[in-house]
Amino acid sequence: MVDLKASPYLLVSPYFILFLIFGAFPLGFTLWVSLHDWQLAGDKEWIGLDNYQFLLTNERFRMTVVNTIGMFVLATVPQLLLALMVANALNKRFRGRLLIRLGVLIPMVTSVVAVAIVFSQIYGTKYGMVNWFLGNFGVDPIDWRKTSLASWVAISSMVDWRWTGYNAIIYLAAMQAIPRVLYEAATVDGASSRRQFWHITVPQLKPVIIFTVFISTIGGLTLFAEPMMFNSGRLDGGTTGQFQTVAMYIVQAFRERNNYGLAAAAAWLLFALIVVIALANYLVVNRIRESR
Repeated sequence: MVDLKASPYLLVSPYFILFLIFGAFPLGFTLWVSLHDWQLAGDKEWIGLDNYQFLLTNERFRMTVVNTIGMFVLATVPQLLLALMVANALNKRFRGRLLIRLGVLIPMVTSVVAVAIVFSQIYGTKYGMVNWFLGNFGVDPIDWRKTSLASWVAISSMVDWRWTGYNAIIYLAAMQAIPRVLYEAATVDGASSRRQFWHITVPQLKPVIIFTVFISTIGGLTLFAEPMMFNSGRLDGGTTGQFQTVAMYIVQAFRERNNYGLAAAAAWLLFALIVVIALANYLVVNRIRESR
């Protein structure tokens, strides 16, 4: 007979058991591997923090960090602001709003490969739609894969197009949970729609905004599929690594250099970067909320 006091712990134990096996153990094992010169088909030698020292002093790895942060900023900030505006528009009453709400999720379920192929054509140097549009204003054709900033913009637009609708639906669900009496009272006091949005809607969305900031931070700093497909499936991030991300560097170190220890150390440095930027984002969002 199972003790009634122990039964709740027994019922939730499968989650913690699976987490220990597939979550905690791989984390600890990866940390252990990062302290070794660990070749998959060779010897395994303890080297302490040498992998971390190599990465922190390696120019190529520092470039991948800059690329990752640059694409993260260009992708995340416009994405969340646009999602907020889209959600506010979808929160209005109009005909066919259900179909439009479903439509904003279509980019999210689209294959990354298909998105990359289409955007590669859009950002084509000779016949791309973007260069054609810019040419109407006298701008010379841009090679979107040649320089860091150009490639960041191209890849970030892919991310924005794919995930803006997802965040918009999250914001929309939170907006519909805001009590209508707040808006009615603000209307009676003479507050305009814009003031209601910034002084009622946005403050009420604070927990949801923090959640989307965290999720977008993790997704933006682990960017892998979009830049890889933009480079035709290669992991080098262009001729000089101008748009190689940390995630691409990790996979390249593991797959092409056969250096498991170096890849594990890079993964832990990426984890530390995510924690630092997520904490900074939380502090910024929280301060903006308190200043209103």
